Amino acid sequence: MNIGSLFSRHARYRPDHPAVVFGDQRLSWFEFNQSINRLANALLDLGIGKGDKVATILPNCLEQLEVYWASAKIGAVVVPSSTLLLEKAMKTLLQDSDAAMLITNAGFVQKVDTIRSDLPAINPDRYLLVDFAGHDGYQDYHALQTAAGDHDPEGIIINDDDVFNIMYSSGTTGLPKGIVHTHYIRAMYATIFAAQYRMTPESVTMHAGAIVFNGAFVDLMPTVFLGATYVLLDQFEPVSFIEAVAREKVTHIMIVPAQVIALLNAPNFSYEALKSLEMILVLGAPLHKEHKEELNRRLPGRFYELYGLTEGFVTVLDKNDYAAKPESVGVPPPFFEMKILDESGAEVPTGQVGEICGHGPILMPGYYKRPDLTAEAVKDGWLHSGDMGYVDEDGFLYLVDRKKDMIISGGVNVYPRDIEEVVVQHPAVQEAAVFGIPHDKWGETPLAAVVLHQSAVASAEEIRTWVNERVAAKFQRLHGVVIMDDFPRNVAGKTLKRVMREDYWQAKDTKL
Repeated sequence: MNIGSLFSRHARYRPDHPAVVFGDQRLSWFEFNQSINRLANALLDLGIGKGDKVATILPNCLEQLEVYWASAKIGAVVVPSSTLLLEKAMKTLLQDSDAAMLITNAGFVQKVDTIRSDLPAINPDRYLLVDFAGHDGYQDYHALQTAAGDHDPEGIIINDDDVFNIMYSSGTTGLPKGIVHTHYIRAMYATIFAAQYRMTPESVTMHAGAIVFNGAFVDLMPTVFLGATYVLLDQFEPVSFIEAVAREKVTHIMIVPAQVIALLNAPNFSYEALKSLEMILVLGAPLHKEHKEELNRRLPGRFYELYGLTEGFVTVLDKNDYAAKPESVGVPPPFFEMKILDESGAEVPTGQVGEICGHGPILMPGYYKRPDLTAEAVKDGWLHSGDMGYVDEDGFLYLVDRKKDMIISGGVNVYPRDIEEVVVQHPAVQEAAVFGIPHDKWGETPLAAVVLHQSAVASAEEIRTWVNERVAAKFQRLHGVVIMDDFPRNVAGKTLKRVMREDYWQAKDTKL
C-alpha cells in the first residue's frame, strides 16, 4: 500500500478536477501529480531512496505538500519541522531523525548555516531551497524539479508497514520524541476520517493551520483519498478565512478553539458567507461550552469535535450527537476500542474517572529509536493516553484532565516540563512549575510559578526575559512569572498545578 499512488489514480480518473489551491496557484489532479512525480524523480537523482529521511523547515506552501507525496512515491520518510524552532532544537531534531536531506527556504538559511557542521549525515548537495536566489551551499528546488521527468517512479515496492513520516513532539529542549506513522496508518486516516466527516469526491476542504503538525493529516488524508479539493491558506486570519470559505465554496474545515473564537468575533462572520460549510471540526483543546453554543446557534448542524493523540487514538463527536451530548468528545470510530482504567489497570465502572486507553488501526508502531518510551505508552497493544476521563451509559467519552498538564497554545502542543527545565537553570530559581492559563488569542499561554533560593533576589520580569531568551521555540515563551513562597502540594509532596492555576485566577480581575 503506497499512499502516493492516490495521486496517479486521480490523475488518470479525475485529471481535470481541482486538486489543490494555494494563493493564486491552482492545480488539477493531473497537474499536481506531474509536479509530484518531477520532485520524486529529482530526489531519486540526488540519491534519496526508500527509508531515507527527508526533513523540511517550511511554512505552509505547495512545496511542503509536494515533498509529502513525492517522498511517499519513492518510499522516503518525511520529517516535517516547525518553523518556530530555534537553532539548538532544530539541530537536535535533524540529528535524532537521521535526516539525509533538508528542504527549506531563504528565510531559514542563516539558522541552518549555523548548524550545518553538526549535520554530517546530510550531503552538501542535499540542501534545497524552494526560493533559491543564488545562495551558496544550496540547490534550487524548482530547477531540480523542472529538469526531472514527470513519469511515475518505477520499481519501488512499498509495504503497509513502511514508514511514511516521523512527527516530532513540540517539546525539544530534552530528548526528542518522534512519532512514527506508516503508509497503512495514513491510509486509515484517509478512509476512516472520510467516513466520519461524510466527505465525497466533490467536497472542498480548507486548512489554515500549520501543515507540519500531525493535526493537518486529519483533514488532508481524507481529501487526498477521495480526490476532493484541498484549499491551503498560508496562515489563519479570520476575515480572509471567511472570505475564502465563501469564494471557494468550502464544505469542510478543521480549526482549534482560538480560531473559533476569532471567527465568531470577525466583522464579516455571517450565515450567508459560511453557508457552504457542512463540517466545522474543532480539535486541539476543549472548546468552552459557551462558544460551542454560540457556534451551533449561528451555524447549526455543522459542529464536530475530535479528541485524539498523535500516537494513534481518537474519538469523534458527530454533528448529529452534539445536541444530546454537548459536553462529550464523542465515541471511537469503527475498528477502534476504548477502555477507562484505574491505576491497577482494571476497567472502571460507567461514570467513574480513570485513564483513557485505546487502540485501533492508526496506532503508531512506536517512537523513533525510543523503545523505552514506546513501552511506557503502549502496553499489551493499548495506548495509555495519560488523560483522565469517563464514559456515560451510552459509551460517550468526557474529558476531565489533559495529558501531563500539556498546554495547547494556538493549536500547538507545549509541554510544561520542557520549559521548567529551562526555568530552573536560572541562578535565583529553586523550583518551578509551568502551567497554561487562558488567553483570548492563543487559547492558552504558559505561565511559570517559581520559588526562589533563600536570600536570592530576582524580579518576575527578569526571570521571564531570561527564560524566553533560552527556550527552544517561540511557542514555549512565558507570558508571565509569579514568585511564590512555596507551592501547594498533596500529601505525597506532589505539586498541585491545578490549585495554583485556580489561585492565580482568583487574584486576577481580567484575562491576559
